[in-house]
Amino acid sequence: MKGVSNKDAQNNKKNKGDKNNVKKPLQVLHISKKDTISKKEEVVDGHQNFTKEVKTDVSAVKPKINEASINEVKESYSNNINFENISYEELEKPLTLQDEDFIIERKVDEFDFDESAFLEALNENEPIGATGETIKGKVIALESDGLYIDIGGKAPGFMPKKECGLGVITNFKENFTIGLEMEVLVIKEQNADGMVTVSARALILRQSWEKVASSAKNGELIQVTINGFNRGGLTCDVDGLRGFIPRSQLEDGQDYQSLVNKNLKVAFLEVNPETRKLVLSEKKALLVSKFADLKLGQLIEGEVLAIKPYGFFVDLGGASGLLHQSSITNGSIRNLREIFVEGEVIKALITEIDLERGRIGLNTALLENTPGELIIDKEKVMIEASERSLKTKSLFDKKDLEK
Repeated sequence: MKGVSNKDAQNNKKNKGDKNNVKKPLQVLHISKKDTISKKEEVVDGHQNFTKEVKTDVSAVKPKINEASINEVKESYSNNINFENISYEELEKPLTLQDEDFIIERKVDEFDFDESAFLEALNENEPIGATGETIKGKVIALESDGLYIDIGGKAPGFMPKKECGLGVITNFKENFTIGLEMEVLVIKEQNADGMVTVSARALILRQSWEKVASSAKNGELIQVTINGFNRGGLTCDVDGLRGFIPRSQLEDGQDYQSLVNKNLKVAFLEVNPETRKLVLSEKKALLVSKFADLKLGQLIEGEVLAIKPYGFFVDLGGASGLLHQSSITNGSIRNLREIFVEGEVIKALITEIDLERGRIGLNTALLENTPGELIIDKEKVMIEASERSLKTKSLFDKKDLEK
């Protein structure tokens, strides 16, 4: 038939011939993020086959509760639970035990508590022996390198052999027997085992420094034995401490080496435990010896040795006294030389005796009857000095009572 394309006829023949050989496409299940299932279905319609895509939306469906089913459940358990009398809040609460014999919670007050026992336990565990602390103990064991001392702590204290005393200890076991009581100084705090290191030597040295410091303050004189010398002077022993006497502080410093093994009377010139410096002086000892006869308020006569901007130095027969410018007169001074000159013999009252520094303080202003009298009529003041000094005696008596 005209007007009909041969191409269409060929296609129809081809489709009819291949009809039995057509393979059905596989069904594909696809779930997207939107819970959409896509599947392809093959639809065969006579002469044509095509794929139709079917989309099905999947959504959560809330199950429907059948009231009749609930009633059946209630009836089945009606013998055990009465739902009508139980509220929702009561069902949420946990089950509690109501047994009187079972104790759930106890208060602190219900426990046996002894406060004194508690404090005693704390004291027992408190560490004993801080560095620098003095402790009394008892020897409990001897070793080749030291000894152990019971100091009342959870662990004994250990004292190395070199810390057992001054110098070299020859008869160690004889000097430190078991049970010997002694006082020691803690030189190292406790270690991990609770043991502290103690020393008898350090305690002796500490006590020696305290003793010499007190002696120096009081102006005491001591007798020492010279045990050595060097270029600067002599060395000696003072209660276990090494003392030094400079050559300039010796009465005769020329042949000072010959003084070894001899005894000297000395005074303390410098005492410094921190730097372990102990300086002594023979010259000062001679000066302090003269101070022994001096008293506060005593009228003394001496020669002016030197004039300084701050006052006069007066020779008191081997000792030197200072007449400070504030103690010369109650008047106004323009020049110290208008009062006294070098070599002039004057009279003054002793108002200060410093044995530690070897210093004597003098005063002439107390001898004046009126302010500035010493400047106007110095000779009269010096002549009547003995009588006028009696009037000042009450002032120094009060100072002695205050001390």
